[in-house]
Amino acid sequence: MSFKIVEQTRPRLNRSELAVPGSNPRMLEKAAQSAADVVFLDLEDAVAPDDKAQARKNIIQALNDIDWGDKTVSVRINGLDTHYMYRDVVDVVEQGGERLDLIMIPKAGTASDIYAVDMLVTQIEAAIGRKKRLGFEMIIETALGMANVDEIAAASPRNESLHFGVADYAASTKMRTTAIGGPNPDYGVLTDPLEDGSRAFHWGDMWHYAIARMVVAARANGLRPIDGPFGDFSDSDGFRAHANRASILGCEGKWAIHPSQIPLANEVNGPSEKDVQQAKRILEAMEQAQKEGRGAVTLDGKLIDLASIRQADNLVQKAEQIAAKG
Repeated sequence: MSFKIVEQTRPRLNRSELAVPGSNPRMLEKAAQSAADVVFLDLEDAVAPDDKAQARKNIIQALNDIDWGDKTVSVRINGLDTHYMYRDVVDVVEQGGERLDLIMIPKAGTASDIYAVDMLVTQIEAAIGRKKRLGFEMIIETALGMANVDEIAAASPRNESLHFGVADYAASTKMRTTAIGGPNPDYGVLTDPLEDGSRAFHWGDMWHYAIARMVVAARANGLRPIDGPFGDFSDSDGFRAHANRASILGCEGKWAIHPSQIPLANEVNGPSEKDVQQAKRILEAMEQAQKEGRGAVTLDGKLIDLASIRQADNLVQKAEQIAAKG
């Protein structure tokens, strides 16, 4: 390990993160009853300009009146390049009560963006005597944000998670696609001709670099990396496939833009009973090896060592988090 120890952010179960437009009070109530680990109440993209002020009032009322149970509750404010943002922060933090946990900052482009929101939130918290410090979620969804992702991740002690905003990222980088996540039939490779002259075309994952890059920045700063939306909520197999590959790359969770996606995200981002049992066997085997003065051991014909302990610990801790939630 490096001499520099990475401080981990506050642990939160973040398998699924449900997006809910603040302009729809009925959906706010339903979100509180859902199985999502995190709910973010949206003031940005899901709310039309003429509805911004009323959506803000709806969210403030929902934070004060609805029983959110053990959910983590976040509010996505409008971008720093709009005139809605300052009022989002001031009104929601001043009037939203102690139930709010996180502020989601969209289109984070530079560390200064995070600094600006941090300054405003810090002053409000001090002025009203808020007891619970708010955390930040940042969406990486522009070329500028991806170019500065390391600085953004390290910009504030309030930072808790980085999210990949796939649609705006595609627009920002001028990708030739209009889908919200998912594959594109033109993104792939053609094999060399086989003996019979035939060639196969293999689809690729055009989001691989962006997600992997975000995961590295998040983990290097002790934050949670979260995969963003999958637009076709009628395609459960597609959602599961894309959530799986993000999870394998290191993401802790994925957005749900429709309630039907919540159980899928929870399933994919929670270790299976088989995986947990195998992780426990690894920990037991390594514990015995250490007692015998060995740094590695064979289990089921495979080498395991001290790195295996860290991998297995991650799975067991996640299972304990889920069990604690019930």
